[in-house]
Amino acid sequence: MKPDPLNDAKILDSWHKNAQPWTRAVRNREIDSRRQVTDAAIVNAVLSRSPASVLDIGCGEGWLARELSAQNIRVTGIDAVAELVEQANNAGGGDFHVLPYEQLAAGDSGLMADLVVCNFSMIGKESCEVLFKVMHSLLHPGGSWVVQTLHPVTSCGELPYADGWRTGSWAGFSSEFTDPAPWYFRTLQSWVDLFNGSGFRLREIREPIHPHTQQPVSVIFIAEPD
Repeated sequence: MKPDPLNDAKILDSWHKNAQPWTRAVRNREIDSRRQVTDAAIVNAVLSRSPASVLDIGCGEGWLARELSAQNIRVTGIDAVAELVEQANNAGGGDFHVLPYEQLAAGDSGLMADLVVCNFSMIGKESCEVLFKVMHSLLHPGGSWVVQTLHPVTSCGELPYADGWRTGSWAGFSSEFTDPAPWYFRTLQSWVDLFNGSGFRLREIREPIHPHTQQPVSVIFIAEPD
C-alpha cells in the first residue's frame, strides 16, 4: 500500500516553504478572516481565563504572544519551523523555541503554564492526537486549554461530513505562497469526543461569526482537566 500523500509530514514541509510569505501576510494584516474575526476571538478567549502564563503551541511568527504580553501575560511560544521561531524572537513579546510536537510529547520539555493555547495549530492527525495525550502535563493546577480551529460546518464544503484528510489551498493569498498544506478534517462531534476521551471537560464552545457573511469562521474550545 502506498503511503497517503496527505499527512502530517506534508503539513510541516509546507510551512517550511511558506514561512516568509506567511510572516508578511500576518504582519501586514492581509488575511480577512483574521483581521475581521479570529485574531480578536482567540485573544478574548485567552483573556477570559485570566492566566499569568501562557504556552503558545504552534506560535508561528509570534503575533499572539505579542498581543498577550501587552496584557502583562508571560508567554512561551514553540513551533517546529525554525524560521518562524526566528521571526518571533526578533519581534519579541515572549520566549520562543523550536520544538516539534513529537519532542513536546516526550515529556521532558519542562514547559508548563496556566493556559495552553493552540491557535489554528492542530490541523494534522497524529500531531493533534499527540497533544491530547500530553496536555495534562503542560498545565499548572487549575489551568485551561484553548483551541481555535476551522469550523467543521463551514469548512466542510461539498465533501461528506466525515473525518478525513483534505487538500489545502492558498486561495485568496499572494502568489508567493506555494505547495499548500493538507489538513485533517474533524466533525464537531469528533472534536468533543477527543476532549472528553482525554480527560478534559469543555467549559465553553465559541463560534466566532463573520460580520458580513453571518457565518461561523472558526470554533473555539475552552477546556479544563477533569
